[in-house]
Amino acid sequence: MRTVLALSVAACLTACASGQEAQVRDTGPAPAQVAIEQAGPAAAVVGGAMMLSELKMLKPEYIAGALVAFAIYDPLAPTWRIEVREAGRDRVRMTLRMKALNTGGDGEARQVVARHARDIVEAGGFAGYEVVHYEEGVESTRPFARRYANAEIRFVRSHMFPTL
Repeated sequence: MRTVLALSVAACLTACASGQEAQVRDTGPAPAQVAIEQAGPAAAVVGGAMMLSELKMLKPEYIAGALVAFAIYDPLAPTWRIEVREAGRDRVRMTLRMKALNTGGDGEARQVVARHARDIVEAGGFAGYEVVHYEEGVESTRPFARRYANAEIRFVRSHMFPTL
């Protein structure tokens, strides 16, 4: 119970401190609105800690299991790992690999390729890009199958303004 009380106090102090910072920095929302917005996450943390305490789930073995599951799944890691290699003048090859354990993102490989191609166009001063080759599929690796996508992209310079 002392642990829950300590977590509750820490969460409330964190919410109060961040609420005060938000009030000082901008003059947008009213102070009452800021306090309500900051109280939501603090209430969730306190309520979750109290529920876990009552269910007797704050034992070291449960916490260790949760940490192992978090390390394996890693929800904060990006869904796609992207490698970009130069394939000649004004051409690149992109290789995308999806992480092994995911909760979606199966149909977004084309969007990821297009987003990275647009970034390269803007950074390199090109007028546009053309997808020369694109394929996607599933690799049957053990213990989990993984989605992949390969693309070759040619970047186009402007004919009207060649210095761009």
